[in-house]
Amino acid sequence: MFQQVRNINFWMILAADGAAICGVHILAYAVRFEWGLAPHHWHNISFVLPGLVACKLLVFYLFGLYQGMWRYAGLVDMAAVFKASFVVSAMIISAVLMLNRFDGFSRSVFVLDGVFTFLAVGGIRLAVRMYYQKFSNGIGLKSSAAAGARKRLLILGAGDAGEKVAREVIDNHGLPYQVMGFLDDDPGKFGKRIHGIPVVGQISDVAAAAEKTGARELLIAIPSAGAEQINRVVELCRSSGLPFKTLPGLGEIIDNKVSIRAIREVSYKDLLGRPPVNLESGKIQDTFLGRTVLVTGAGGTIGSELCRQLLPFKPGLLVLIDASEENLYRIEMEILHEKACDAYTTILGKVQDRELINSVFERYRPSVVLHAAAYKHVPMVEKNPWEAVYNNIFASHRLIQASIRYHVERFILVSTDKAVRPTNVMGASKRLTEMLMQAHCRGTKTRFMAVRFGNVLGSSGSVIPLFKRQIEKGGPVTVTHPAVTRYFMSIEEAAQLILQAAAMGSGGEIFVLEMGTPVRIDQMARDFIRLCGKEPDSEIEIKYIGLRPGEKLYEELITGDEGIQPTGHPKIMVLRGGVPEMRLLRPALDKLKAAAALHDAAGIKKTLKSVVPEYVPGNAEAVLENVPTGEQAVDAVRERAG
Repeated sequence: MFQQVRNINFWMILAADGAAICGVHILAYAVRFEWGLAPHHWHNISFVLPGLVACKLLVFYLFGLYQGMWRYAGLVDMAAVFKASFVVSAMIISAVLMLNRFDGFSRSVFVLDGVFTFLAVGGIRLAVRMYYQKFSNGIGLKSSAAAGARKRLLILGAGDAGEKVAREVIDNHGLPYQVMGFLDDDPGKFGKRIHGIPVVGQISDVAAAAEKTGARELLIAIPSAGAEQINRVVELCRSSGLPFKTLPGLGEIIDNKVSIRAIREVSYKDLLGRPPVNLESGKIQDTFLGRTVLVTGAGGTIGSELCRQLLPFKPGLLVLIDASEENLYRIEMEILHEKACDAYTTILGKVQDRELINSVFERYRPSVVLHAAAYKHVPMVEKNPWEAVYNNIFASHRLIQASIRYHVERFILVSTDKAVRPTNVMGASKRLTEMLMQAHCRGTKTRFMAVRFGNVLGSSGSVIPLFKRQIEKGGPVTVTHPAVTRYFMSIEEAAQLILQAAAMGSGGEIFVLEMGTPVRIDQMARDFIRLCGKEPDSEIEIKYIGLRPGEKLYEELITGDEGIQPTGHPKIMVLRGGVPEMRLLRPALDKLKAAAALHDAAGIKKTLKSVVPEYVPGNAEAVLENVPTGEQAVDAVRERAG
């Protein structure tokens, strides 16, 4: 209150409201009596006006009308002005009615006074906003010159996202944009205006519309668009010859806060067009709220995203383990400074370190373990298979044992589609880890589960960063085989579905995430080259280098005999096959330990083959002939589920 009294703007708006209240009361009399005011009318005005002004200003203050920054006035503020005007008019009419039953006063004058008060007080605030829009930041008489220096923008999409971007451009003169028009495929919007800016046609007319409006840049503002629509729009933008950018998809927009600051280049993730994930937030919150959550590999692609996705569910403490100092520091700084969370601790070390793991479990007593640490790069692990034994198998086994010993409630293993009918050491090691997890489900209260999914866009081993570097150097872009296909999903989607599966599991399940349609890597390379403004084959060469050691021609998510079943979530299925016995796995572990100590690659592969019968070392062309793909098996499950 005292701070407001010292503010000159407070007194200016108060004086303006007082003058408006006096003026509208006289105007109400003039309108009611057709501009012919008798002496007794002036007597009534002079008698009522002092109390009227004081009463209205007091009510306006109580309704917070002097606490707003009117340069940002909007619908919420106008609603507050309406409520205050209605309340104070009702109070005044009631007071006059009780005091003299309107003897000598006109009832309609006070009704008109209320209407005019709302219009005048609201109009003052809108006038302030319009003034700042036109003259703020030194822009006013020079607005035409300044506008000429801005990027003339054509927005593709006249929906909520496009409207919010246009509003922000109008409100913020510091932004280097000027919106020239909208395009939309809804014929009902043609010829309409949004904030005074016309919808000039449909998206297919982008080239002609850009020429007509003088636009020099395009913005795709269709965050809910699917892959097919985005691909069509991107192709139209590319054919126009103008630079184009996009707003992020729905999965990246928090609370629908669309901002022009979110504009970025179109990425391959946009072309992939994965629909947003619908999470059962209540169930996930019940799983993580207030609990200590241990995340291994917390600095990696999946581990760090799991940490980001966990924070909204308010875990009591995040315990982050990673062997990479740089990665661990990066996610720590993000959690601390960008997410403003201090309920975490970082541990630099390897999950293979038995003493370290025991001390962490002893000190922090985690309730949930998210095990994302693993070696995942297929050719690298194929050349160094002993590291898969130490890191993927034995480190996971120690974590599983520690989780049982310290009564962890839930243990979630981040697995891979390469564990299905593996042709490489990495996939076989992850399949054996799944088997170890299931074997330890017997006789324990800890709920063990695994989540199996395909490739993640933007991860350290993803082809997209490699393609980007190759294109920047002028090519060639290397593809292993013209027919090779892979499943892809975004990092955000993978982490969200892992948390969803973690909340669903009752113990022993292997959850399989719905990965959509496999993507042909050759086509992905061509799309990405075009996305970078080049033409494949003519400007950027595509070179086929052959499948690398251990690589499949295509990946599978399940095999036909694994007993896959649908769950209550459309993007998650579950495998409920037989549970292996630990006594049958232990001899293989002993042999793997001995072979790894000797760096005996052949011995490691032979032992893995004995314990994972479906493991066939080598490339996959011969192995996968006449075998139904994971996509076909998933379709069969959906058909059985109706």
